[in-house]
Amino acid sequence: MGAWTSRTRIPMPEPDPQEALDLSRLPPELLLLVLSHVPPRTLLVHCRRVCRAWRALVDGQALWLLLLARDHSAAGRALLTLARRCLPPAREGTPCPLGQFCALRPLGRNLLCNPCGQEGLRKWMVRHGGDGWVVEKNRKPVPGAPSQTCFVTSFSWCRKKQVVDLEEKGLWPELLDSGGVEIAVSDWWGARHDSGCKYRLFVTLLDAHQNVIEKFSSVPDPIEQWNNDVYLQNRKQRQEDFCEFQASQSCIVTPVSKEREKR
Repeated sequence: MGAWTSRTRIPMPEPDPQEALDLSRLPPELLLLVLSHVPPRTLLVHCRRVCRAWRALVDGQALWLLLLARDHSAAGRALLTLARRCLPPAREGTPCPLGQFCALRPLGRNLLCNPCGQEGLRKWMVRHGGDGWVVEKNRKPVPGAPSQTCFVTSFSWCRKKQVVDLEEKGLWPELLDSGGVEIAVSDWWGARHDSGCKYRLFVTLLDAHQNVIEKFSSVPDPIEQWNNDVYLQNRKQRQEDFCEFQASQSCIVTPVSKEREKR
C-alpha cells in the first residue's frame, strides 16, 4: 500500500484593513463613481474631510451631477437639465451649490418649520391678542398634514409669521433666477362650530436686500357661527422669472403670515 503524505496548510496573512480600504489608489474617475453611491450628508460631513483630493471631488460639480443622473424618471431628467443650466461657474475654493441642494432636498417638500404647531410656537414670530395663541388637536383630520394639531387664536386678532431663507434651504441664486422654480404656499384654516372667525393670509417674496419682489394676500369671507367645524384651504402658486428683479445673494420668502379673529 502506498504511504499517505501529510501537507500542512500555511495560513495566508490577513490584509491590513487600511490597505484593503485604500480608495486613494483608484483612478479619479472610479473614485468619483464610488463616492456617488455615498449619501449626500455623509459626503459633506465626513468624506470631504478625508484629504485634499476627496475634498476637491466633493466640492466639484461632476460628483453631484452624477448623483442626480441616477434618477431616470421624467422629473429627475428635468431636474438634471435645470441644474446643469443654472450652475454657476466653478471657482477654486468654492463648493458646488449642488452639494447642499442634494443634502437638504428642498424641492417638493414643506419648507416651513413646525407647520402644524407640533412643537408649540417654536420658529414662529407671534403677536398675541385676547388670550393669545395656543396649540390644540384638530377637530377634524386634515389630509396630508404632518401632525393633526393646529394653531388656535383667541377672541381678538392674533398674528404669526415665519421667514424662510431659500438659500439656507439648499437653493442657490442662479436657480432662483432661472424661472424654473415654482413657489407654492398653502394654508388650512377653519372655525370652531360655536364660534365664527375671520382669517387673512399675507405672503411676501423678498430679495437679498429685503426689497419686495412679489406680494400676495387673501382675505376670504368670514366663517359664520354654527359652521359644523368647517376647514378650508388657501393656496397660492407662482412661477416667476426672478432675473427681472435682480435677486442675488439670498432670496427670502415669508410664506405664511396669518391673522385670525374669533367672533
